[in-house]
Amino acid sequence: MSRLRWLIIEIGRRLWVRATLFAVAGILTAATGIVLAPLIPADWSVKIGASSIGNVLEILASSMLAVTTFSLVTMVSAYATASSATTPRVADLLIQDSSAQNALGTFVGSFLFSLVGIIALNAGVYGDSGRVVLFVGTIGIIGVIVLTLLAWIDLLARFGRVGDAIERVEAAAGHAVRARWKHPCIGGRMRIGPPPTVASVTSTRIGYLQHIDVDTLERLACLAGGEIHVDAIPGDFVDTIVPLAWFDFVPDDKVLEAVRDAFNVCEQRSFDQDPRFGVIVLSEIASKALSPAINDPGTAIATLAALARVLAVLADPRDEDSEILHPHVFIPPLAIEDLFNDAFSPISEAGAGTLAVGIRLQKTLRSLSRLAHPAFPAAARQQSQLALGRARHALPLEEDVAKIEQLAAALG
Repeated sequence: MSRLRWLIIEIGRRLWVRATLFAVAGILTAATGIVLAPLIPADWSVKIGASSIGNVLEILASSMLAVTTFSLVTMVSAYATASSATTPRVADLLIQDSSAQNALGTFVGSFLFSLVGIIALNAGVYGDSGRVVLFVGTIGIIGVIVLTLLAWIDLLARFGRVGDAIERVEAAAGHAVRARWKHPCIGGRMRIGPPPTVASVTSTRIGYLQHIDVDTLERLACLAGGEIHVDAIPGDFVDTIVPLAWFDFVPDDKVLEAVRDAFNVCEQRSFDQDPRFGVIVLSEIASKALSPAINDPGTAIATLAALARVLAVLADPRDEDSEILHPHVFIPPLAIEDLFNDAFSPISEAGAGTLAVGIRLQKTLRSLSRLAHPAFPAAARQQSQLALGRARHALPLEEDVAKIEQLAAALG
């Protein structure tokens, strides 16, 4: 995914962008009556009762303003609820929800459509023919509002709930893991061993690496007739000292700047190219549920099931010939041990004193160890033994510890 395409996608996720597009569409719809007025016979206005359109628009404008205000309050409340009940990282996914953005955009666009229509009617720019076009447009807008309201009511029934948050994070994490499963090194070659040390490039910012434009790196490497060895992958915390990438050739200042621009460093992590971040957020939800303030083992168990589904994607059979898209760029692979540690270590720590969570954790690890991935068994055994050691210190009864030991023994 090129940097430009990634930036367009990121901007498109902003709430104000979609609301602005719907608002412009509403204004253009209201202005259409002025353009099409010469094409409509004047007597049609009397036949279809278009003279009453002013009252309809006034009702529509007042109601849409109220609905828009209510929707904004509801969305902000859902963000706060999800942040307190799960983790603040979930709020970003709620803000990016396309259904909520479409609903709010429809309400704002309908309000502006009504407002422009009322102003134009009072200014006398429509005429009888223009009223017909405005009347037809208003009927269409009302139909869209009704459908949007029905979908919005259905969404509000679960928007921001704990179950909804788990589903959203699982979908985002699953998408990132699926992309990394398809291209384990983001389309580049797997980097094994130390990189060349002819030259390197560092970041000018301190933060998290969100995105790598591998297409640009491949193009620059081909033009230089060399190789670029990436040293930081999305999700890594970078500074101005540790290199982002190394070269086996001596690049000029222009190439260095282009390579630096291919690494997008921001203050926060992103789900897109960072599978570990989605796994971490799922683990945070489980840890929050196991805190003394909430004490909800059921949510932690549900999160373990989501983690198992996300990680199982990496064990699916894959066509090895389709991995390498950028042969001159070398990127480190995703470490399975780190992924398992992100997923299960916080849960085993927070749920060490809860027998039900300990049992489900051991069964989840056993299921993952049986999948066809060469690194899964060792990573699962490591987390199993870590959870067992924590359970031995936290569980007061010998019988409970014995149950965990029995399950852990099945992993070897």
